[in-house]
Amino acid sequence: MSDPSGYAFDAQAIWRHLPELAQGLLHTLGASVLGIMAAVLIGLVFGAARAYRVPVANQIGTAYVALFRGTPILVQIFFLYYALPDLGIRLEVSHVAVLALALWGGSYNTENFRAAFIAVPPGAMQAASALGMPGHLRFIWIALPLAVRVALPSLGNTSISVLKDSAYLSVIAYAELTYVATNIVAIEFRVFEMFAVLAATYLGMVLLLSWGLSRITAHLARRGTVGDL
Repeated sequence: MSDPSGYAFDAQAIWRHLPELAQGLLHTLGASVLGIMAAVLIGLVFGAARAYRVPVANQIGTAYVALFRGTPILVQIFFLYYALPDLGIRLEVSHVAVLALALWGGSYNTENFRAAFIAVPPGAMQAASALGMPGHLRFIWIALPLAVRVALPSLGNTSISVLKDSAYLSVIAYAELTYVATNIVAIEFRVFEMFAVLAATYLGMVLLLSWGLSRITAHLARRGTVGDL
């Protein structure tokens, strides 16, 4: 394919570097999946602590959310990779990749869960208490399922953002998809081809994740687990 400017699309440039691009995609998926899982766990812990005003944990969660939602994720990545060694804390680039995504996503999931726990009807907890159910069982069997029911859509949106923001990890030379593509551009100067592949791949991953989340939501809704309280 060519145009009047003389540019010719070179599909062979993509095929030549397909193994490197595939390896970069695996690194992107690995960091994103682990980051998303950790972000959900962080959000659950601090979200519950903030909703139920657990001493100390509530204050820590509030400060954590303010810090990580109030600063760019790029600054957070640089801090973890370049600043922590000055404090004697040295992490592998793969560990920084997962930690950066987890901490950023966890700050948003904290608010997602906090709002969801607050939305749990007090009557449900009071009824369980009246039946003599211990506090930790009330949380596990009543508050948590109802909170997940409310938080699932917002958790999905945050997970998609974590996946897309994994592209920022290229700045610390983590060999994810964006880093691999930009390296190929520096060698072969096939900018359009590489970034077209990059855009199409991220779009495909986001659409696939969105579809999967919608299927999970629909499945749980049919079982009466997800929906409006």
